[in-house]
Amino acid sequence: MMAEQQPTSLQNPAPGLGSDSWADDHLMKMLTVTVDKPWYRTFFQNVKDAIHPPKQPPLEVTSKPVPVKDIWGFSGGQEKRAGVTSMLLHVAVVGLVFAIGTNETVQQTVKETVTLVAPDIAPYLPEMRPKEQLMGGGGGGGDRSPLPPSKGRLPRVASRQFTPPAAVVNNPNPKLIMEPTIVVQPDAPLPQINMSQYGDPLARIGPPSSGPGSGGGIGTGSGGGVGSGKGPGFGPGEGGGFGGGVYKIGGGVSAPTLVFKVEPEYSEEARKAKFQGTVVLYVVVDEKGMPRDLKVVRPLGLGLDQKALEAVQKWRFKPGVKDGKPVSVGATIEVNFRLL
Repeated sequence: MMAEQQPTSLQNPAPGLGSDSWADDHLMKMLTVTVDKPWYRTFFQNVKDAIHPPKQPPLEVTSKPVPVKDIWGFSGGQEKRAGVTSMLLHVAVVGLVFAIGTNETVQQTVKETVTLVAPDIAPYLPEMRPKEQLMGGGGGGGDRSPLPPSKGRLPRVASRQFTPPAAVVNNPNPKLIMEPTIVVQPDAPLPQINMSQYGDPLARIGPPSSGPGSGGGIGTGSGGGVGSGKGPGFGPGEGGGFGGGVYKIGGGVSAPTLVFKVEPEYSEEARKAKFQGTVVLYVVVDEKGMPRDLKVVRPLGLGLDQKALEAVQKWRFKPGVKDGKPVSVGATIEVNFRLL
């Protein structure tokens, strides 16, 4: 009896594999034949591929874009209709507001609106601050009398002084009589004394005396005025006027003009710290254009304040003028320190 023939795929089974499975032939085909290469050949091949990579064939794109429906936008022209509708609504609102505002009935109603405030509101208004003194100053004088100045009334206020006042008249029969005056701003609140003789209204009652001052006038100062100051005014200030201090810029008083300037030096501490800034000083420029009574208003420190004072002391000014005459004027000066 002839033996049954085996299938071809199982005639040569792989070594180590059983021949009783129909999948042995399939597994044999999946096995890859590997050839061991020396390590140096793969190393040099990798270096060569890194330096000169092999050229790949051009990519052929076989797919094509497919248009899709815009699900987020407007369709059917709704976008244009929405824009036209919004514009028409805005125009309608503006027209309505304009029509209401120009309506005569509405305007008349607004005019007839009752204000819920009493007509007389003066008791509820705060008191205004007193008018700021635009200029100060003062004056003084005397005839070098050993007695203090006597009490009396002030002479008439004038813009210019031709004759200073005197408590004791040394020439009772002058050839030309002129009324004594003092130079004080017209709105100054001068003390009023009901006395016949001239004198200092702030002095004590005593024997008539023009005081130990000089230059005419009455007081302990100089300049032909009344008081302890210097000038034809009244009070302890200078340059005429009233207020107990130097003149301020404004009210007919011009500002001093700088004619000579010395640049301030940098202190060693500020230079090492690379410190910069501005020092603000208060200075009084007298009738000769000389700075005096310097004070630091806004300091910087690190020795720059003292350097600013030393520099401004050497500055020279054209003095401020009142009524054509030089007067002492107070002002603020900024001294800048900048590193180049």
